[in-house]
Amino acid sequence: MPFTVTDVPELPAGFTDTFTSRTVETGELTLHAVVGGDGPPLLLLPGWPQFWYSWRLVMPALAEHFTVVAPDLRGMGASDKPATGYDAGTLADDMAALMTALGHDRFAVVGYDLGMLVGYVLAAGHRDRVTGLVGAESILPGLSPSPPLLSDPATNEFLWHFAFNRLSDINERMVAGREEIYFGHTFTSKTATPGAIPQQAIDVYVDQLRDPAALRASFEYYRTLDTSAEHTVRRRDEGPLSIPVLAIGGQYSTGTMPEETLRMVATDVTGLVIPGAGHFLPEEAPKDLTEAVLDFLRRPAAGN
Repeated sequence: MPFTVTDVPELPAGFTDTFTSRTVETGELTLHAVVGGDGPPLLLLPGWPQFWYSWRLVMPALAEHFTVVAPDLRGMGASDKPATGYDAGTLADDMAALMTALGHDRFAVVGYDLGMLVGYVLAAGHRDRVTGLVGAESILPGLSPSPPLLSDPATNEFLWHFAFNRLSDINERMVAGREEIYFGHTFTSKTATPGAIPQQAIDVYVDQLRDPAALRASFEYYRTLDTSAEHTVRRRDEGPLSIPVLAIGGQYSTGTMPEETLRMVATDVTGLVIPGAGHFLPEEAPKDLTEAVLDFLRRPAAGN
């Protein structure tokens, strides 16, 4: 199976001594996750257009205190890539089913980018199961204001892919065979410093997206944003989260936006901006992110 823990390069020393790939049948599809460590369960949700591999630099330290579960969402990595089910509500239910199959009734969640959206809907839809939430580098569609079509150049450069990714089919036809151009630009333009993500890692992400099913899935996350927005509004209307929430932004990316966003849906929110970082926090600032997550989740109310 491609993109499992034994298929990818440049893992931290001793990584495969701690972590193994697991596959879970949820009844509808097969999901892949990399699992390891000891302690309370901790679910790490990846961002677009990545998979579990994006967490490789923070997983070893987290595994000293938690049983880490780093899944591939449907459409990503080594998980199934069905034609439908890419809205946040379905993705969140997938993750609840995954954790049930792995034997974890209650767990903490860390998600960034797309993972923050899925993490919020998961926490709000399964309130008896999620003990704490860390959300980073994202907004919540349906609740966050949309930028104007004609934005300032910096905003346009950062967000232009939202409109492109929502197109019905021309995006696949334009990107297929040119994946390294489109997705490579994503990884090089949204970091704070050039080369923050090694080219070898970018190649891994691009390679998974050469699969037509994965390429289609990468756009389906955006094509279903209207449905995802319905989920966030519905969950918000059911009442704010009462669990501890940590909201993290990169200094040169979303900044305080995650905190402002999550304060709309939770009562106990701590905000943090990681200095010198861009969008891809687990790879640009793994040490700072790890320390922030450990400090937050090791508080008794958040991690257990």
